[in-house]
Amino acid sequence: MQFRSGSRSLLTVLFLGVLLAALDIAMVGPALPAIRDHYGIDERAAAWTLNVFVLFNLLGVPLMAKLADAAGRRFVFTLDIALFSVGALIVASSPPFGVLLAGRALQGIGAAGIFPVSSAVVGDEFPAHRQGRALGVLGSVFGLAFIVGPAISGILLRYSWQWLFIAPLPLAATAMVLGRRYVPAVTGGVPLAGFDVRGLVLLTITLVALAVSTNGIDAVGFLASLSKPRVWGGASVALVSGYLAFRAISTAENPLLPSKVLRSREARLAIALTAAAGFCEAVLIFVPSLAEATFEVTKSTASFMFLPLAFAVALGSPLFGWVLDHAGPRRTVSACALLLFAGLCALALLDTRPAFYAGSVLVGMALAGLLGSSLNYILLRESSVEDRVSAQGVITLALNAGLLIGGAVVGALAASGATRRMGYESAFLTVAVLSILMFVTALGLRRQVRPNVDARAVASRLDP
Repeated sequence: MQFRSGSRSLLTVLFLGVLLAALDIAMVGPALPAIRDHYGIDERAAAWTLNVFVLFNLLGVPLMAKLADAAGRRFVFTLDIALFSVGALIVASSPPFGVLLAGRALQGIGAAGIFPVSSAVVGDEFPAHRQGRALGVLGSVFGLAFIVGPAISGILLRYSWQWLFIAPLPLAATAMVLGRRYVPAVTGGVPLAGFDVRGLVLLTITLVALAVSTNGIDAVGFLASLSKPRVWGGASVALVSGYLAFRAISTAENPLLPSKVLRSREARLAIALTAAAGFCEAVLIFVPSLAEATFEVTKSTASFMFLPLAFAVALGSPLFGWVLDHAGPRRTVSACALLLFAGLCALALLDTRPAFYAGSVLVGMALAGLLGSSLNYILLRESSVEDRVSAQGVITLALNAGLLIGGAVVGALAASGATRRMGYESAFLTVAVLSILMFVTALGLRRQVRPNVDARAVASRLDP
């Protein structure tokens, strides 16, 4: 990567922090049956072990991002890891199930700020011609987590599910100690006085309502589930509160989200592309099920068939980070959208194993290029040191909103086919159409990258 030792140390610390958060879902998912049996609850109740984490992670993103811009990157980075660790200790103590959920909520809030802060530090400390590669290294964490996470879970579950929450604590301690040493105490100088409480409340209502609505959709009885009060009611509340949140954020003196950045056309395009990429990312959940339906293999075999996609994410993120530094975001995002289209079409239309693996790799590489570096990079360029973490928080919110909606829609389409295979074919082709719309949208991005004055000031930290 041609980074100097100080920059490599900083990037390593950021990598460890992001890995801590990324491993959580990859490791906890396989433990749900053991948690269900321990507490004597059904699968729907056990799923809240994940759902609570995801929901509070969403709620914590704008709060932690705003705090990082006001109080400094180092403070929030170490605070988030501390909150995550305390939550893990609560869960590992096998408390009553309600207290366990409170521990998971604390972990979700703690994990919320780690990736936005880490991405913003890249913008603060790395010059423009190295930022794509640095973001790519951080993005590769998610592919790595889904390669090693299930394997670690399988080993630890032989002893106890509590070990899944104890095992990451040494990693957390290491990241905290090194974070205090290497993560810069950069602050945007944004005061917390006059904090946009109204915007935070409305945004919280919007996210909760969206989560309740999408979780109520039944893939098997899709049309019937739309008539459920929690589905149409939640969607209605989300639309109204979302509009009010937008109005509040636009007019607040000290807004929750960076209104200056949101006025940038380039930033709005990047946010829209992120939401669309999040929608497309939802297909990853269904790739093993597609393998089951197409090749009539067991769930275990289908899980192993997912590994090439995970490897593609891990390798594709730093690769496209390098491409981003040389070709710019417009060309990179456009190329990734076309790769995504090709991969989805291969998965949907071809029913051979070589085509399945080739399509999986193309989809993994494309999503790695989009979500691992390119779209975060655009927001780095469009923000300044005062609101850089908040801008990265917007990207995270857009991604998760796309995931929530995409998961519900793709699941519903997959269940609507005459056969399982036909259902997945319809779902994947629908997402492929969206990838073409992303390609067209990407053509509207600026040809030349806006220079980052803040990063130039620290260019001497890296090799020219």
